[in-house]
Amino acid sequence: MSQVFIVSAPSGSGKSTLVRRLMENEPNLIFSISYTTRAPRGQEQDGHEYHFVSREDFLAMRERDEFVEWAPVFDDFYGTHRRYLDQGKAEGRDVVLDIDVKGARQLRERIPEAVSVFILAPSREELVKRLCARGDVPDQVIRKRVAEAVREIQNFGQYDYVLVNDSVEAASDQLWSIVKAARIQRKNPDVKARVEQILGTFDEQI
Repeated sequence: MSQVFIVSAPSGSGKSTLVRRLMENEPNLIFSISYTTRAPRGQEQDGHEYHFVSREDFLAMRERDEFVEWAPVFDDFYGTHRRYLDQGKAEGRDVVLDIDVKGARQLRERIPEAVSVFILAPSREELVKRLCARGDVPDQVIRKRVAEAVREIQNFGQYDYVLVNDSVEAASDQLWSIVKAARIQRKNPDVKARVEQILGTFDEQI
């Protein structure tokens, strides 16, 4: 069995940095690399940050039911391929999914025991600052992403944990602590199986 971790955040909240640090701290995790129809940004490489595919290829994969969740984000599509969950189950490793609010809602319906984390910047001003730091981003794009951030933040109550990323170091420690705590939660399938195994050792004595 494996635990599934859902991590969501408005664009510019520092989610990618925190997830990258988590993966560096915990090598037994599998990171689900999402598929997207958007173009690469900056130094992004296919198969590293995302799998970059054409809209036609994405829609064909969706028709073949290859995604456990997918959603339109701004003018593009994003989706999670089911092979990462299959890999985690086969290898007994936990899986981290970096997905948006819409995709997270779909996934929780399929995997209700998944642990979900919502990350947000400490203020609107800080969010805008981080978005502008990405490079030559048009003002209209920034306004669009800030407006979408408001809508996403309003869904924070659907998540198990909420992290305010006002310090990368502190937020990284908190995210790692969530992963460690989730592994001994009552709803973790591995914990349930272990307790049942222990109970089984008492049967012969009763």
